[in-house]
Amino acid sequence: MSNPGQPNVNLINTTDYRESYANSVQVRVSVWDFLLIFGRVQQQSATDVEVQNFQAIYVSPQQAKALMSVLEQNVIQYEKTFGEIKLDPAITQGQGPIH
Repeated sequence: MSNPGQPNVNLINTTDYRESYANSVQVRVSVWDFLLIFGRVQQQSATDVEVQNFQAIYVSPQQAKALMSVLEQNVIQYEKTFGEIKLDPAITQGQGPIH
């Protein structure tokens, strides 16, 4: 029996749908939206790092907050299953870039 308050959702991949791996996500914020820029970090030398951006997605502030909630729930479940995810203290204290 379906819940009358919830619509049925059908997920359909369009012809231009792609999956990629990103180990860098940059976030830019304006009053209207959030811009998520996905890329791959590659160490070029001991002192040089290159970030190759390949996709940028705009989301509304409401969708960004919903994404934050979904990610938090999934990270909590991941850590329950596989253990704590460790981060560099500079990142968690806002002192370094997050890529």
